[in-house]
Amino acid sequence: MLEKIEIVDRIEVLENGCVQVRTKTAIMEDGKQISGTFHRHVIAPSDNYAGENARVQAICAATHTAEVIAAYQAAIAAQGV
Repeated sequence: MLEKIEIVDRIEVLENGCVQVRTKTAIMEDGKQISGTFHRHVIAPSDNYAGENARVQAICAATHTAEVIAAYQAAIAAQGV
């Protein structure tokens, strides 16, 4: 029997407050992984993270304080982005 499993297997907080999320997709056959891929995405302090995994939401809520968001926005503005 084939089964596709997607799990968030790594969450990292960067110095600037961005949260990197790695999602692993595994194709399983009879309980053994026969294929796997990874996808990464970044959640900036000013991004909406409501659609993320519950663990990711909890880390973003703890990390993305008003001070972190303000510092991130100021750094982006200073870069002219």
